[in-house]
Amino acid sequence: MPAGLAISPFEQFHAWMAEAEKSEPSDPNAMLVATSTPDGHPSLRAVLLKGVDDRGFVFYTNKESRKSDELGANPYVALLFYWKSLRRQIRIEGTVEHVTDAEADAYYATRPRNSQLGAWASPQSRPLQDRAVLERRLAEAEERFAGEIPRPGYWSGYRVLPERFEFWQDMPYRLHDRTVYARSATRMWEQTKLFP
Repeated sequence: MPAGLAISPFEQFHAWMAEAEKSEPSDPNAMLVATSTPDGHPSLRAVLLKGVDDRGFVFYTNKESRKSDELGANPYVALLFYWKSLRRQIRIEGTVEHVTDAEADAYYATRPRNSQLGAWASPQSRPLQDRAVLERRLAEAEERFAGEIPRPGYWSGYRVLPERFEFWQDMPYRLHDRTVYARSATRMWEQTKLFP
């Protein structure tokens, strides 16, 4: 498969994602998001990709979470998509920006009701004394919102603005195929092959 990758890294991403959607047993849109504190302490977690276009990759979260705190202090981020069944991964590096309120509202409206309630019930990343506390907060949110559930002001999304992609394809004898797309000085994408 290695030869003949698309000129645009976004086009190549869409091609590989389409194949992953056919082969991965669950959540082909799962991606690892790496952040770090201003003094360089890294952290990593899996989230779900909820949108992608030529601007970047969108995920949603509680803006009071650890990841949001770290992104607020240090906007540099790395993503990793790993599809074991295809023996492929894509690494993406860039910075983040907030999605607009309109984008966050539109996505929030598509979430299942229980997920919407969960956004109100869970002060994400804060200590939880007992699971019963979370369940009580969920019941309170359910009682509070009998009809439409508005998006909490502290819940929104981030768009990762890529500066670098690496497409990695497993090959026999560990002679893997690696292709990097990086922004040039003119903001065009330049392709480079790397030794495995």
